[in-house]
Amino acid sequence: MTKNEIDEISGTETTGHDWDGIRELDTPMPRWWLWTFYACILFSLVYVILYPAIPLVNGATKGWLGYSTRIELKNSIDVALDEQKESRLKIENASLAEIKADPTLLSFAQAGGRAAFKVNCIQCHGSGAEGSKGNPNLNDDDWLWGGSLETIHQTILHGIRYEQDDDTRLSQMPAFGTDELLTPAEIDAVADYVISLSKAETPPGGEGADLFAANCASCHGENGGGNPEMGAPALNDQIWLYGGSKETVVESITKSRRAVMPAWAARLDAATIKQLAIYVHGLGGGQ
Repeated sequence: MTKNEIDEISGTETTGHDWDGIRELDTPMPRWWLWTFYACILFSLVYVILYPAIPLVNGATKGWLGYSTRIELKNSIDVALDEQKESRLKIENASLAEIKADPTLLSFAQAGGRAAFKVNCIQCHGSGAEGSKGNPNLNDDDWLWGGSLETIHQTILHGIRYEQDDDTRLSQMPAFGTDELLTPAEIDAVADYVISLSKAETPPGGEGADLFAANCASCHGENGGGNPEMGAPALNDQIWLYGGSKETVVESITKSRRAVMPAWAARLDAATIKQLAIYVHGLGGGQ
């Protein structure tokens, strides 16, 4: 066995490698580093034996201790649900008015509703319930179907234009352009009239007003105030579901809007739906 050279300057043995006269020192690792390295190896071996660690085809090794984060999470959830059971049962059996009148029950319902909203509703209405295009802002006092506790509860329960629910809320705005009920020029005139309503201006008379009275007032009201019984939005304020530009209003009149909200009756239990209704009602715009 050939002995590697000793570097003259450092006195350290070299590895025997040589690159154009440059030799690499074979400096040993510090003892503290080696012991730490060995300790990590030992720890990993003990961990693999005690805990789930090695992936298998249909899972992983269970470990000698049989520990599982999923089981731990399930147990934590079961404990939390068991602690909530009494309050949830009270909410399930109480009317919305009774829940509202009980400060303790109301506080519990609002907390539960907030959690349920984050899981089920923010995808459309936003994390702060500020809404998005086609999905109403739940913080203001503009309600398509009414903002009382009962009407909000009904909307959550059965949805809007949700075909799988026989009791869903239904309304249908005609597609005045697609169905050739109005000409492009007439739609343009109606759009100008509708925009003037939202700007608190004196609505122009003439063709736009006449067309609005003949085709739109039956749902949106003579002054554009809307009709919650039909899900017809108010047109005389600055709150727009799809946008208030001339182009967007023309598009709405031409093609109609047919947004769908799912019915939650088959997805959430009665107590959760009540909690959601109370939470949404308390956001600031509930009637």
